[in-house]
Amino acid sequence: MKVQVTAQERWRLAVRGIVQGVGFRPYVYGLATRLGLTGHVGNDSSGVFIEVEGDGDALRVFGDALVAEAPPLAHIESVAVTAVSPRGDAAFVILESQPDATIRAHIPPDVSVCAECLRELFDPADRRYRYPFINCTHCGPRFTIIQHIPYDRAATTMAAFEMCPACAAEYHDPRSRRFHAQPTACPDCGPSVWYQPTAQPASSVRGDLAIEAAQAAIRAGQVVAIKGLGGFHLACDATDDSALATLRERKGRVDKPFAVMARDLAQARRLAEIHDGEAALLESPQHPILLLRKRPGSPVSDLVAPGNPYIGVMLPYTPLHHLLLEDQPLVMTSGNLSGEPIAIDNAEALERLAPLVDGFLLHDRPIHTPCDDSVLRLHDGHELPIRRSRGYTPFPIRLPAIDGNQAVTSPSILATGGELKNTFCLAHQGYAFLSQHIGDMENLETLAAFEHAQAHLCDLYRARPEAVVCDLHPGYLTTRWAEAYVRREGIALLRVQHHHAHIASVMAEHGLDGKQAVIGLCLDGTGYGTDGTIWGGEVLIADYVGFKRVAHLKPVPLPGGDAAIKHPYRMALAHLWAAGIAWYDDLPPVRACSPAERRILARQLETGFQTVLTSSAGRLFDAVASLIGLRHTITYEAQAAIELEGIAVEGRGDERFSPYPLPIVDSEGGMSAVLDTGPMMAAIVADLRSGVNPGVMAARFHEGVAEALSRVCQRLREQGYGSVVALSGGVFQNIRLLSAVKTRLVAQGFSVLDHRRVPANDGGLALGQAVIGAARLIRENILGHSDEV
Repeated sequence: MKVQVTAQERWRLAVRGIVQGVGFRPYVYGLATRLGLTGHVGNDSSGVFIEVEGDGDALRVFGDALVAEAPPLAHIESVAVTAVSPRGDAAFVILESQPDATIRAHIPPDVSVCAECLRELFDPADRRYRYPFINCTHCGPRFTIIQHIPYDRAATTMAAFEMCPACAAEYHDPRSRRFHAQPTACPDCGPSVWYQPTAQPASSVRGDLAIEAAQAAIRAGQVVAIKGLGGFHLACDATDDSALATLRERKGRVDKPFAVMARDLAQARRLAEIHDGEAALLESPQHPILLLRKRPGSPVSDLVAPGNPYIGVMLPYTPLHHLLLEDQPLVMTSGNLSGEPIAIDNAEALERLAPLVDGFLLHDRPIHTPCDDSVLRLHDGHELPIRRSRGYTPFPIRLPAIDGNQAVTSPSILATGGELKNTFCLAHQGYAFLSQHIGDMENLETLAAFEHAQAHLCDLYRARPEAVVCDLHPGYLTTRWAEAYVRREGIALLRVQHHHAHIASVMAEHGLDGKQAVIGLCLDGTGYGTDGTIWGGEVLIADYVGFKRVAHLKPVPLPGGDAAIKHPYRMALAHLWAAGIAWYDDLPPVRACSPAERRILARQLETGFQTVLTSSAGRLFDAVASLIGLRHTITYEAQAAIELEGIAVEGRGDERFSPYPLPIVDSEGGMSAVLDTGPMMAAIVADLRSGVNPGVMAARFHEGVAEALSRVCQRLREQGYGSVVALSGGVFQNIRLLSAVKTRLVAQGFSVLDHRRVPANDGGLALGQAVIGAARLIRENILGHSDEV
């Protein structure tokens, strides 16, 4: 930090960023007292304020060290320094928090238990020995227990636990690691844990006996509900086929993968192939679930992730987890029935989860905000978020300047996100605050969770949205909610096309100002197009205000809507029909479909009855998975595409892996080029009849899509659309495809933007909606009107 030195010997500093609840004030206190400075430090609703007084050289050292040596969980975005008149203070002190009417301070995410607390947890001489709720200013719950800010104990769910004298002494001692650690507690004054069998709730046990009872139940092949940091998990032995079959049957989860918690990194390495970067991410303060390639001979049951070469692995992130984990890894999946929100309340869990589990490991620290585990992949040395939640939410993303307007002056906007993998976004005072993972908006329970989370985030920041942004799709639950909300509040509603929002999200997280449009490659499963068809394989020229559709996959009929999505053989037959390829019995999707159903499908395709055209890349992946005989029906979203990626063999450069043809055909009207999938279908059929290995066909398919997209980008650059390419949409969570596309584009001199902070799937959609909404409002100056835009 560069400071203009003057003759003044007192500085006033305003620090913004993640600086509350992370030990920043005691750090400042220690730094100032070490340098012999006087003054004070305190929290306010904007961040941290400091005044320091003393020798000029010491002040300069203080200024340089303030950011460079900040606590590990602090994230400093700005430090404003002003010289003020000396006051002659006798000491340096920490002041109480000072709330005001405008909230600008950032709320810290929940983070995993730190090494110092772990050492104390297993130290028999420590007064918190084996205490499941040990924490300090460097670790523990934050977002999930905060009810409002400034972040003080009285504003958290720990308010009901009065500190004992020993904890209070640490809490008030600036030299302690627990100084103003709001969740701090011990066995004498804090939350407690107990275990109760589902069938005999009266026979509960507490403390270490509770943990031992849960361990015994898991060893016996039972399923246990465990209350954690942001909600309940359902846990069982990840090596026990019988326990996993029971869990799948009870939860109604046929094939969708479960996450596995390993005791430590050494055990995790026995389950999966882990490189250095992946190991660092597993052990980071966020402790996410990381998708890793399953190690051959792994002891984990095949029922953890059926048909999938990858498994989701995480390490223990709470003291309770560390006490619970033994020699066997545990499945740790969200505590809910499939499709419902995660349970967070004891009474709620005892009612909702009782049919699913044999026992409950409970505690009495209330969870105010539900927060599922985050899920990531590592690609090219950086994070590729799949689900952004615990450990990351609600860490904000700074909004870019738009049309020369600083983002801090843009209106407060609520963006409602999409229908699947929903998150919403509050754009407020220059930042985008993305919610935790809400889930698929398919029922009233999830809508209620959405409403509660939205109201809570707006309340935390005392934000009243001046406009709402929703998806263009008229049938989305989030769209209907947005329509009702703006009618009630009398504010503007903006509808944003799905794939435009995807491209804007990756532009925003890279800080683009939107003055120069980008080439946007957006590949996903479903998005409502401006022509009323279902888009999903799109090439756009886009900025924050608008877009132009310049190319797309050839539209094919989607026969039967959801039935085609759940039965990929229907999409394979539709693609074959569109390509003019007869449905002979030697083709796998033909054999997967009964003669009666084939007759119905043929009639639908010929007449267009109960069909809609789709250019979806997700449905193309489904079709190919069925065509090569890999997957004809699915039980969870993207199952066929995930398995197709999984079997694709490596061998780039070998002529056997040459890309399947996906030619670019200019449309007659010249409006938008089409990537014709017909020749690709014909080439796959030829390989099938030649007995080519399915893994080779999968590889050729991935290379064919990547080659076609790179050729489209080359054409667009020649037409004057620049050299910046943005990649978004859930299909780009496929590492094989993402790598193939990026490798080609970078080699051709393009600048490639992919997701690093928000998911490429619909979990990142709300960020793009919010930025597009802000750009339109700024440009069109429509605030104060309730008319739709």
